[in-house]
Amino acid sequence: MAAHAGMRILLLNQAFYPDVVSSAQHAGDLAASLVKAGHQVTVLADSRAYDDRARRFASRETWRGVRIIRPPSTGFGKAARWRRAADFASFMLSCALRLLFLPRCDVVIAMTSPPLISFLAALAVPLKARKLLFWSMDLNPDEAIAAGWLRPESMTARVLGRLMLYSMRRAERIIAMDRFMQQRIRAKGIAAEKVAVIPPWSHDDCVRFDPDARRRFRDRHGLAEKFVVMYSGNHSPCHPLDTLLAAAERLADRPEIVFLFVGGGSEFRKPLAFEQGGAPNIRCLPYQPQEELAGSLSAADLHVVVMGDAFVGIVHPCKLYNILAVGAPFLYIGPKESHITDLVADLQGNGSALVSGHGDVESVIREILVAAQRPNADRSCTREFASQFSRQVLVPQMILALETMAADFPGAAAAASVSQPRHSS
Repeated sequence: MAAHAGMRILLLNQAFYPDVVSSAQHAGDLAASLVKAGHQVTVLADSRAYDDRARRFASRETWRGVRIIRPPSTGFGKAARWRRAADFASFMLSCALRLLFLPRCDVVIAMTSPPLISFLAALAVPLKARKLLFWSMDLNPDEAIAAGWLRPESMTARVLGRLMLYSMRRAERIIAMDRFMQQRIRAKGIAAEKVAVIPPWSHDDCVRFDPDARRRFRDRHGLAEKFVVMYSGNHSPCHPLDTLLAAAERLADRPEIVFLFVGGGSEFRKPLAFEQGGAPNIRCLPYQPQEELAGSLSAADLHVVVMGDAFVGIVHPCKLYNILAVGAPFLYIGPKESHITDLVADLQGNGSALVSGHGDVESVIREILVAAQRPNADRSCTREFASQFSRQVLVPQMILALETMAADFPGAAAAASVSQPRHSS
């Protein structure tokens, strides 16, 4: 059966090109690939950068055939939760007003930034869009409750939960990041056949092991003779860094080991405070431009991936797939059962994946020292394993799910079954 070609697609997400946060890059990959597949794609995104609210983007532009519309929003920033909430609310209001004047589309794709953007998309069906694809990069208000920002029995939590459930029920298809997120969604009463698992992918066009870029990055930042332990990406309460920072404190007398924190987010202030307080082995850098990402990630001798104990199935550290793509060994700090431990089972045997738990500072130190004894570990096995999570493999699965979901033939819902990579479900 032929898929429904030439669809008009609207994608809603706060972050999009040229923003560098993970959801912006994944949204960009999908949107550009949909255009290549013959579809018309419009994106409603924020006019301000996700992490640097003072940075503004053009209100309208076309990128790789994707039409981008950026309505205005406030720029209070992330210093307090009310500031972030105000920025979210202003963006939602601007999106709702702009949506009123957009032509009707075949499919609206709603991501999860800000958390209620999917509710706005659900309200657009069927007046502004025939069908809704809900791309669940995280779960809210589950995340806010797990972080302690909302009490589960509070009126706010109950209202937000109802709005999110309405979005899921109106969606024709829901894409979850891993089997744990799929289980959480199904536990809300959502039909199993509606929820597919397609993990996020590595950014293959700009992420690869690059020895020359590695050398340049390390030379530029005074890391040439160091063993670099790197945490790169969003610094969020969902990924608590206390155990890693405690290990760094304990290793301050080992000048050959440097802890490098790259990125931003509300918790970036913690390693920054250590650096500004004179910690000799802790350094901080902002998000790196996408064209510098290969050098930045290749510069690490050991990457760190962190998952908060309460956040399994709620958030999904996308950084893991870029780490696998450069073939670097990594240390996972988090609960024993998660999508990351699903994945690392195949890698622990060759020392590419190290595992520890929150609060076990001794274990983290031990794993770092063991890794430091073999800084030139073979990366080929990890890169081969990573190929199943490449953009070339997973973006076509996203497009297939979208096209079959929107196809106008009997049995389309059943045909939307998507093949899964190993370990993803």
